Amino acid sequence: MGDPAEDRGKLTSQQELCVSDKQATKRPCCSTLKLFIVALSFAYFSKVLSGTYMKSAITQIERRFDLSSSLIGLIDGSFEMGNLLFLAVVSHFGAKLHRPRLIAVGCFLMAVGSFLTGLPHFFMGRYTFDTVIQGSMNDSVSITPCLDLLNQTDIPEIQRETPSDINTDCVRDSSSHMWIYVFLGNALRGIGETPVTPLGISYIDDFAKAENSAFYIACLQTITLLGPMFGFLLGSLCASLYVDIGYVDLETVTITPKDARWVGAWWLGFLVSSVIMLLSGIPFWFLPRSLPKQGEENKLPPSSLTQDGTENNDATSHQAMALAEIAKGFIPSLKKLLSTPAYFLLLCGSLLKFNSFIGLLTFKAKYMEQQFGQSAARANFLIGVLNLPVVAVGIFLGGLLMKRYKLGVVSGAQLSFVTSFMAYLLLLLQFGTKCDNVQVAGLTVSYNGTPGVVYNGNLWSECNRDCSCLAGEWDPVCSDNGITYTSPCLAGCSSSTGYGKNTVFHNCSCVLSSSAPEGSMSVILGQCPRSRECSRSFTSYMAVSVLSSFINSLGTTPGYMVIIRSVPELKSLALGIQTLVMRTLGGIPAPVYFGALIDSTCLRWGIKKCGGRGACRMYDSDMYSVVMCPIPSLQGDLPWPHHMSQDRTSDSPKNH
Repeated sequence: MGDPAEDRGKLTSQQELCVSDKQATKRPCCSTLKLFIVALSFAYFSKVLSGTYMKSAITQIERRFDLSSSLIGLIDGSFEMGNLLFLAVVSHFGAKLHRPRLIAVGCFLMAVGSFLTGLPHFFMGRYTFDTVIQGSMNDSVSITPCLDLLNQTDIPEIQRETPSDINTDCVRDSSSHMWIYVFLGNALRGIGETPVTPLGISYIDDFAKAENSAFYIACLQTITLLGPMFGFLLGSLCASLYVDIGYVDLETVTITPKDARWVGAWWLGFLVSSVIMLLSGIPFWFLPRSLPKQGEENKLPPSSLTQDGTENNDATSHQAMALAEIAKGFIPSLKKLLSTPAYFLLLCGSLLKFNSFIGLLTFKAKYMEQQFGQSAARANFLIGVLNLPVVAVGIFLGGLLMKRYKLGVVSGAQLSFVTSFMAYLLLLLQFGTKCDNVQVAGLTVSYNGTPGVVYNGNLWSECNRDCSCLAGEWDPVCSDNGITYTSPCLAGCSSSTGYGKNTVFHNCSCVLSSSAPEGSMSVILGQCPRSRECSRSFTSYMAVSVLSSFINSLGTTPGYMVIIRSVPELKSLALGIQTLVMRTLGGIPAPVYFGALIDSTCLRWGIKKCGGRGACRMYDSDMYSVVMCPIPSLQGDLPWPHHMSQDRTSDSPKNH
């Protein structure tokens, strides 16, 4: 082979490292491809952690900025909009350039975008919510929520809010449009994500053995699922912390994480994910542009390596000329790709699948909150520790099956279809898995306890007609008879004892009208808890969800490999176009129209300081389950059940 020192001088720095390592250990050097897979796994972990954290924080952002579900869906879709701008170009041109360094740039942009998303918290005032309770009050002060309309001048200042005060707050409130920064940060994160998946997967498939490629991608996707797991767990932790933690005395906070007004520390998770993504991009700056095919390293003589290195240097120095040649081949390549029947059918199936998937994924935690009475923290925790681990196992086993039995394109497509169809049959069990509406006087039951949705825009009754209650007030209290009242005032309460979270309201005239004469006329803060039947329904819901997730995930890797193998010479462009179409026609509109359908089931809207509709406080559980019922998906890479939507309209609360 010649003098090692002379040969080493002809090699690139990356190849020199391998040669010196080989001489020292007398065995093949540490595989650079495997190092790339490790680095890509961390990048996948980081980007998916940030993305799933955004999903887990949807409810918190909605309440903090007083947004509707359709608008929060648009904000969530901004990630896909950012992807749409550059995905096709990056997928096509990036395959001809230095792919690892493009991935490094993408990681940096994602880190900046995530930081920008959490930044508005530091420019907004302290979070305030409607309540008659003042945390600083002591037990010597008695609150009288229900006051005669003729004696409004006697209302203490802490219980009154004049129109002039509201207008002043509107002038001072500079946070009303701060959600735009969340929108822009999420879009920038989408731009940064564009090179990671298509260029990373194509890099592995280019330089790995054909029989190892599926296994490597399966390992990559399995490790990647730690990202959503930790993303939802981080979301659970942040949702359990009060939004202004460190700035306010938590003893003065009178609401709990299950309250519809609760806002967690949504901003904290974005700062954490920003740091992680910044670190994940560092290794890619030091990885080579290309590698010898796996298993052929020892077959290449030094002269061949030198020639390859020279070719790479020549290509780098003439990139401007090469880009023009690449551009000429884009349209023919795209035409050839879309004229491939197998790829086109897979593309259509992926589009239908992605619409249902992204709609449910965006609002799954919120669905668990509203349908089963779970807190956002608990909903995110259960998704992270129950659904995702079984999905990781399923994806890994799917890749193992591909490697063990050497499944081809047809066999892989069949496995993906069968697992998805079996998972859908399991999802049919969820049709009857729901809870009844919470009994709220004037909304879902009448003031005398008669069940049924009775809300017609008027929450007043004979029992509270003489009370001076604010329109749009939402400060729920629970009575011993299991009925929730939207506020102590609308419950007709005229006195109180205790203070802060321990406040108890007494002499509530509306409670007397719906309970036995010997029953208590007192109420306590917060909505009444759900029934035991609802807890059992939630257990069944989670069991079916976990089982269907595992079966569905078995077809993930086979379905992914079918796309790559159907057009092997255009696999990078194929992955990019598939992602582009799914995000354009699925990722952007799905959260918006799912959110609009969810808004249509709202029974009680919050009111902003400046007037107008804020975030929804309570939904019709029956109609909510209708718009989120499962639909079939014939693709095998969805970790959660998929849902379709039906429409319904409801009125916002009207002023008294």
